[in-house]
Amino acid sequence: MPAKSMDELVSLCKRRGFIFQSADIYGGLKGMYDFGPLGVELKNNLKDAWWRSMVYERDDVEGLDSSIIGHKLMFTYSGHTETFNDPLVECKDCHARMRADHMKDTSVCEQCGSTNVTEPRVFNLMFKTNIGPIESEDSVGYLRPETAQHIFANFKNVVDSTARKVPFGIAQMGKAFRNEIIARNFIFRVREFEQMELEFFVKPGEDEKWHEYWLEERLKWWEEQGLPRDKINVLDVPDDDLAHYAKRTYDLEYKYPHGHDEIEGIANRTDYDLGNHTKAQNEFDLTAEVHENKDSNSKLAVLDDESKKWYVPYVIEPSAGVERGVLAVMNEAYTEEDLGDGKSRIVLKFKPHLAPIKVAVIPLKKNHDGLGAKAREIKNTLQALGLGRILFENTGNIGKAYRRHDEVGTPICVTVDFDTIESDNAVTIRDRDTMEQKRIKIDELEDFVKDFYQAAQSRDSKAAA
Repeated sequence: MPAKSMDELVSLCKRRGFIFQSADIYGGLKGMYDFGPLGVELKNNLKDAWWRSMVYERDDVEGLDSSIIGHKLMFTYSGHTETFNDPLVECKDCHARMRADHMKDTSVCEQCGSTNVTEPRVFNLMFKTNIGPIESEDSVGYLRPETAQHIFANFKNVVDSTARKVPFGIAQMGKAFRNEIIARNFIFRVREFEQMELEFFVKPGEDEKWHEYWLEERLKWWEEQGLPRDKINVLDVPDDDLAHYAKRTYDLEYKYPHGHDEIEGIANRTDYDLGNHTKAQNEFDLTAEVHENKDSNSKLAVLDDESKKWYVPYVIEPSAGVERGVLAVMNEAYTEEDLGDGKSRIVLKFKPHLAPIKVAVIPLKKNHDGLGAKAREIKNTLQALGLGRILFENTGNIGKAYRRHDEVGTPICVTVDFDTIESDNAVTIRDRDTMEQKRIKIDELEDFVKDFYQAAQSRDSKAAA
């Protein structure tokens, strides 16, 4: 079963090198986290799975990697400088800062109970910076609060360079920054994070069909990452709560330790985004209310092959947070098993493709020349398969090594013992989930490991279909 509390996950993450508080030696930086040796592997594996699904396994999506700092006009016309705000209330006694829309009573501090608080005021969430050596209004830029706007700004570049026709998408993963009033729930809400976003461009009138399509596709993908559908609540966001750009939005809400909360949003953004960034707006039959744009130098439109008229495409946007995904798959994988006789074990039952360490190769005795040399040879051979990280572990205590690798989610452990180098040229394979062990010849090991991971991927895809 998943973790009983967030504290269990936080403790495991620090103990086993998944996630650390940023600048911990100086007391930490609130809302900022660093991914450790195992965390970076898990994070990269989740991102790789998303990229494969979105780009490599489809014929209608292109990739993009844009700059982190964005042009101020881009965020002006997107509406971010005007509307990307939260209401801030500040306590004058304890100096706590709170979001007014999350408070039960905006006249009472939730930290100390004081009524000596400010009136709610608008607080823009973007990190502002200056580009170049001189600080002035002309040099202002912003750390992007989302990857989406750079996709819209590059729409014409992608179309012109790839000859893509609607419907098609542009996918991007990368850092985003939001100066949250309150960062909370570990890595769930932070000030620096990564997004996995797809902007899928469709013909107006076909948007609702594609919106439903992407809802189902994203649910299937999360299932393949180990999140059962019954743990994800699909919220059809009420009209009163919709973002100003959205015609309709589905929020996928996973059951985290702190409760159901958004892991991904799938929005029908209509022609709001390209409509805001295009020049010659009055030449198109735009349905969204847009900012008058006199600065853009490009028409962000496509030609309808049937009517021979130019139009601005609608956008369907599945947008997921990497950190929220990592937290969800860790929580779902977390299992505490009773082994009898008062013994138990903690095991992270990751889907094999997400496991930070794919195989651990462990010599029976620490610092033994013969065992160590053979174990390193096996490690190098398996590493060449390209499955991910293969770990040579020279600790010598097999029992403790097995428990450690259970706790970090390693699917396979390979033990090299004295029989390996003296008699049978075989190794012991130990399965993480069943704890079963079996002996196989070294010359069969490559095929065994490849078959294990291919079979696991096939099972996960079929289960989600």
